[in-house]
Amino acid sequence: MREHSMQPRLEAMLGYRQGLPLEIDRALLGCVLVLLAFGLVMVASASVSVAEEHNQGPLHYFIRQGIYLLPALVAGLVAFRMPLRVLRALSVPLLVFGLFLLMLVLIPGVGHEANGAIRWLPLGVVNLQVSEVARVCLLIYMAAYLERCGVALQHSFKPLVVPGVVLTLTAMLLLAQPDFGALVVLFTTLGSLLFIAGLPLLVVFLMMLAGGGLVYQLIFSSPYRLERFTAFRDPWADPFDTGFQLTQSLIAVGRGEWFGVGLGNSVQKLFYLPEAHTDFLFAVLAEELGFIGMAVVIALYTFIVLRACLIGSASLRVGQRFGGLLAYGIAVSIALQAFINMGVNLGLLPTKGLTLPLMSYGGSSLVMSVALIGLLLRIDCERREHDRDGGAVAHRRPA
Repeated sequence: MREHSMQPRLEAMLGYRQGLPLEIDRALLGCVLVLLAFGLVMVASASVSVAEEHNQGPLHYFIRQGIYLLPALVAGLVAFRMPLRVLRALSVPLLVFGLFLLMLVLIPGVGHEANGAIRWLPLGVVNLQVSEVARVCLLIYMAAYLERCGVALQHSFKPLVVPGVVLTLTAMLLLAQPDFGALVVLFTTLGSLLFIAGLPLLVVFLMMLAGGGLVYQLIFSSPYRLERFTAFRDPWADPFDTGFQLTQSLIAVGRGEWFGVGLGNSVQKLFYLPEAHTDFLFAVLAEELGFIGMAVVIALYTFIVLRACLIGSASLRVGQRFGGLLAYGIAVSIALQAFINMGVNLGLLPTKGLTLPLMSYGGSSLVMSVALIGLLLRIDCERREHDRDGGAVAHRRPA
């Protein structure tokens, strides 16, 4: 009897109902898998010269990215199997864990420093970029908090106190690393959630003005950031120093023209374009596959973001506020990070160290991006289950 009574609970935990698997959005999953495969191919192409410079095999980074993909798929599967009610209950512990990681990396002798920034925790053979994990943890916490206090936001500013304190502490920790790009993505994503949850438009506008003022102050208070901003305005004024990255990226994009120079035939990746397999992967893709290749990648990201917004809208419509807000947060996070990365590669934005989600080389970004997709698929499945249950109840209801 005990074993029989536990079976429905076990099936629910594993994502099954009445012996049938939850319905998965195959189109969304297919687009994600195409981007992951596309990313592997481009990492292999863009990293050849870097690998040879470090006396490693030409496919060194491709192999490592393939290895990173295994825990990424596991993280996505775990996220998909996680019921939203369990995730909601874990929102506060996840917040504490994310803040703990951001503090831990700043302890002298603990965090790993690279290029003047302390953003990674050494874990044996790999380094964990803590901001990637913390962003996901804060996103889940904010969705759960706004589910509880979203209605009160429309009538009082008191519910803003708690997220205000959390965001201020997070901002201080991210700027101490420093990781300005992660801060911009996080604040924009959480600000979008506040608006979707019901925060009045005037308050959102005032917050945007305050955020813009903060960004202005941060740029002009740091010679390093000011140099990047100045180089963005006119990279050709100093193409061999401050404008080197951007000019090389623009040359790569220009060489690609309509159909590209051919996969593997990029010249800019041969020690001209720094970080070709991470921050500037999109520029190498533009050079080798041309405008057509860029358009395909942009279309795939657009489909994923629009699908996430539709999932969020459908979830909110049936009363699943936590899942709906989380889906919208995932959509904004992926869209913003992809837009910033592509904008930097195309010379539309100042140079900023953000990877292209699901494609650029890097284990932390890959694992957390796939985990977000797993959560998105779970949100959609639970919404479909809700619709199916509601339809069954309506069908059984007497006329």
